[in-house]
Amino acid sequence: MTYHAKVIAGGKIVIPADLRRELGIKDGDSVVLEREEGAITLRRDDPDAALARLRGGLKDYSVDRFLRERRQDWGE
Repeated sequence: MTYHAKVIAGGKIVIPADLRRELGIKDGDSVVLEREEGAITLRRDDPDAALARLRGGLKDYSVDRFLRERRQDWGE
């Protein structure tokens, strides 16, 4: 579904109530805005989900690999 919002004074955007309810965004919550190829993606700031994404990206990153890369950086 497509939603429309208007930018008001101070660069504020009002997120439509239906969308806030659907995403579980409540007053005082933080949201994350990401710029992607000329568009803005908005998502609820969920620290647990962010940690899971970080862990997923690092699951194949070993200490040995880290040390090997640092040694290359240092010219060893």
